[in-house]
This record gives sequence, structure tokens and C-alpha cells, in this order.
Amino acid sequence: MNRPLAPIVCFTLSLCFLTTLPASVSAQESPSPQRVGQVEDAPTFRDRVDSVINPINNAIFTTLFFDLSFGAFKTAVVDEQGRHVLGTHPVWVDAETGFTAVRIDESGEPVLDDAGEPVTVSVPAGGRYQPIGQDGLPEVKDGNPLYEPPVVEVPFLVVWLGFGAVFFTCFHGFKTLRGFSHAIRIVFGHYKSEDDHGEIPPFRALTSALSATVGLGNIAGVSVAMVTGGPGALFWMMFLGFFGMASKFHETTLSQVFRTTNPDGSISGGPMYVLDDGFKKHLPALWPLGKALAIVFAVFCMLASLGGGNMFQSNQAAEAFFSTFVVPGLGSDEAAIASSKEWVANGVGVFMAVAVAFVVLGGITRIGAATSKLVPIMAAIYVIACAFIVLANVSSLPELIGDVFADAFGADAAFGGLIGAMMVGFQRAAFSSEAGVGSSAIAHAAAQTKEPVREGFVASLEPFIDTVVICFMTGMVVLITGAYLDAEGGASVTLYAFEQVSLTRDWFPYVLSVSIVLFAFSTMISWCYYGERAAGYLFGKAYAKYAIFAFRMLFVACVYFGAVGSLDSVIGLADAGLLSMALPNILGGLLLAPLVGKMANDYWRRLKRGDFEHESEPDPRAD
Repeated sequence: MNRPLAPIVCFTLSLCFLTTLPASVSAQESPSPQRVGQVEDAPTFRDRVDSVINPINNAIFTTLFFDLSFGAFKTAVVDEQGRHVLGTHPVWVDAETGFTAVRIDESGEPVLDDAGEPVTVSVPAGGRYQPIGQDGLPEVKDGNPLYEPPVVEVPFLVVWLGFGAVFFTCFHGFKTLRGFSHAIRIVFGHYKSEDDHGEIPPFRALTSALSATVGLGNIAGVSVAMVTGGPGALFWMMFLGFFGMASKFHETTLSQVFRTTNPDGSISGGPMYVLDDGFKKHLPALWPLGKALAIVFAVFCMLASLGGGNMFQSNQAAEAFFSTFVVPGLGSDEAAIASSKEWVANGVGVFMAVAVAFVVLGGITRIGAATSKLVPIMAAIYVIACAFIVLANVSSLPELIGDVFADAFGADAAFGGLIGAMMVGFQRAAFSSEAGVGSSAIAHAAAQTKEPVREGFVASLEPFIDTVVICFMTGMVVLITGAYLDAEGGASVTLYAFEQVSLTRDWFPYVLSVSIVLFAFSTMISWCYYGERAAGYLFGKAYAKYAIFAFRMLFVACVYFGAVGSLDSVIGLADAGLLSMALPNILGGLLLAPLVGKMANDYWRRLKRGDFEHESEPDPRAD
């Protein structure tokens, strides 16, 4: 190259490079924003709690709550050609690097702010967003077939629970009804003798069991049932409560027969011991099956203890406290409500976790002593308040009861008709009274008695008190006020109902909120006992002490997690654990039914013959 031309060429090339460089840098600094659909917010602590609970719920519901009708009571959504319409789910992508994006709605148009400008969002590295497809719309994928509401299913475990209750009632010849007055006499100290063996009197065993059943199942459970299944669900709750008396009678008698004494002198019992020892002694050929069922029951009992006996209780206690004491002062500020609810959930969760931690180390004796005084007082206050409202509207009672029956056997499309109301009612009744699931038999196994059948009669009172009486009172209040039509579900519906009545509007919601917290507390300490007995059985006597300690620590932690979790995931876990206990419990009860039937018939003959008359005077030592 000619030397004079070299500087010119170099200058020209350098100039071309420099003129292109700013444009390149500028393009990197100010790119055209990418178009995205929804952008997922950073997960909250509640989201993380739900993400742990929901996979457990899905696994159990898919396996054990399958639809026995196989879709016979569901109406499919079809297109003009009669093809089944599928639901769609958004496609989510994890961002490899952070970027700025314009939000696109479902129709493919940019989302605009108040000034009419496109809304831009920053997607961080690792954040999740919905990409835009070639058609300019947010990407989706086909999901499951769609069904028109109401979506009515016949879950296997719910039917199993109802079948067990009806079978045991007929098998025992309605003895729970015929021996109702006899059961009351036992509770008040009649038939007590020096030969009775156990840890606590029958009355304390009853109140310990009631402390785990009377409570939010009667307050929140009835409301959930009526919001979901309509007024007819109340009838089916009471139906299963009535027939469930025989389930309690049957499982408690078996738990008394096969209870065991621990090295420290305490007594353990319940369906896990019935399924293990009962099969070994009376059905030796089926003992491997009994052992497997006992392990399954113990696992589900621990899960139910953490879910329905713990997390659901603290969740609704936090909800009741927030609805009564915090919401009225917040007005309609949604942001303030959401923020305050999170603070309240955390506060109530920590407070109740600390309180439970102090109590659960006391064991069944302390639980019995506390709840024998606490539960009757709380239940009496609640029932009296309900009675005030019912009596004030007694003229409308026949019409309302008629509505319950009409809806229970009708075909109201709004709630799924007879089948829908029945399934919802059975499911919530099981949560309320626990008849057939075998939980309260663990408490009754520790009762002082020499007659297992006698304690069975005591236990049979629970579903009557819990579901036939208290749930009916709640249902009437909710019906009278129409609260089930205006509120979303849970304890807030019942609170809302009492706020609609001038007689109770100004004072009872506060009393009820405090009662809900106390109900939740008594339920939790009783259910901790159930769960730790299941843990003790599962890990054997050699490691029971360590297993129980570990379970108690987990139980206390779950009190907090329940308060901050969402109602849907928590009540799902409660149903999954609690109703699953009915599978091994009722199956074992059916196989051992001849043994219980023989014992019950022998006791009944001796009772009618007057063999117990010398024991009929109340014992002055009775608590």
C-alpha cells in the first residue's frame, strides 16, 4: 500500500467502526421489550406451605377418593360437534436471564395502565412467565375434560364411611338407640367399681374425645357443608351422625378389648392395636393383613393429627380472630386487609404454637382434667346462643326444616341434588363427629372400666351430641340468616350469621371468636395425643419415647404452618388424613364384627337381667 494513502485508509476504517459502535451499544441498552402473558409473583410463605401440602392431598385423593360413579353424575361440556371440551392451562417458562417485558392479555392485546400506556414488567432471572405463541396469544396447553357445574362425584371413602355406619347400626340391632339412657347413666358415675382398670373415668374419656370433635367441625364444618352442598347437606350430616353412633360403639369396644399397658403404666389402644393384636388372636390366618392395616392406620392417624386435628384448627382460629377483631377497622382497603391478614395469621400461629407446646407434654390425664371442664362450658355457651336465635325465629322453623328435607332429596341443580348433598354431608359429618375413623377410640381405650361394651355405650353419645344436636343448631342459625348464600365458607360464615341477628350482633361474634380459639386449642391437644399414640405404635415400644418426642415437635411446628396456610389446602389435608383412617378401621371392624356382636349381646342380656343393679348407684368418687 502507498504510504500516503495508508493513514487515510486507516482513518476511514476507524471512522466506520466508531460510527457503528454507538448504535450497537445503544441497541443493547434499550432493547425492544419482549411480549409476555402472566408473570408469576415471587412465592409467599403461604404459597410455600401450600406447595408442600397439595402434592400429599393430590396423591391421597387420586388413590382413595376415586369417583365410584365414574362420571355418571357429571355433565360434560361439549362443542357444536359433540366433542368433549378440554380445559386449558397456561404454559410457564423459567427465565434464564432477567428482561423487561410488555404484559399481553388473553386476547393478545397489551395490558394498559391508567394513563393508557402499555404495562411493562421486569422478569427476574429464575422468574416464571407465560410466553407468547406465534398467534400472538399467551401460550396454553390442553388439560382435563371440562364438566358443567354442579360437578357431582361419589368418592369411594365417603361411601365406605356411610356403609360402615349403616352396617354396624343394623348389625347391633340399634342398641345405641335402645341403650341411650344407659349410656347417660354410665357417664354420670353409675356402674363404677373397684375392679375397673384404666387411666381416666368414663366421663373424662368422653370429654377428651369430645374435645377433639366438638369445635370447628360443628362451626366451620357445617358452614362449609351448606355453602358447598346446600341446605340438604345438613340432613345428611345428621343422618351419618345418628348411624355413626353404632360406629363409635363398635370401634370403642374393640379398642377396650385390645388395649395394652406400656412400661410406664400408661395405656395405649385404638384401631392400630385392634388390627394387629385382634387379627393375631382371632383371625391368625389374616394377621399379615391386620398388621399392614395397622401400619396404614397409624400413618393416616398421624397425618390426620397434623392436618384436621391441628392445621385446620389454627387456620380457622386465625380466620375467626381476623374477621371479628381486625376487619371492622380496615374498611374496604384490600391491600391493608391482605397485609393485616398475613400479620394476624403469623401472630395467631406463633401464639397457639407456644401454648400447645406447653400443654402437650402433660399427656391424657391433664387433657382429661382440663377438657372435662372446658368443653362443656364452651359447648353450652355456643348452644345457648344458637338457641336464642332459633327460638326468636321459631315460627319459621317448620318451613326451614322442610327446606332441608326438600333439598336433601331433591334435584336442585345449584348444589348437585341428592347425591351432591349426601356426599358433602357425609364428608363433613365424618370431620365433625369422626364416627368410623377410629380416632376417639384411642382416648376411650384409656377409660376405667372392666366392661369393654360399657365404654362403647359411652362413646356412642359423641355423634349424637356433636352432630345431631350441635350441628343442627348451627345449621338452623345459618339457614335463618341465609349466611350460606352470602359468605364464602368456614368459620367466617357462622360468624357472619350471628352478625345478621340484632340479638347477637353486638356481642356474640366476639364471644364466638374466643370460643373458636378455645375449641381449636382443646381439639389440638387431644389430637396430639392421638397422633403420638400412633407414632408410639409405629416405632415400637423400644423407640416409642423418641418417636413421641419427635412427633410432638413436628405437631407444634404444624400449628404455625396451619395458621399461615390457605383454607383449601389445609382442609384438603384434613379430609385426606381423617377419612383415610376409615379404610383400615372399618375393614377391621367388619372382619371382627362377630366378636363384638357376641360381647354386645352378652352384655345386653346381663343388663336386662339386672346383673348390674348393685353397681347402679353413682360412685361418690366419679368425676
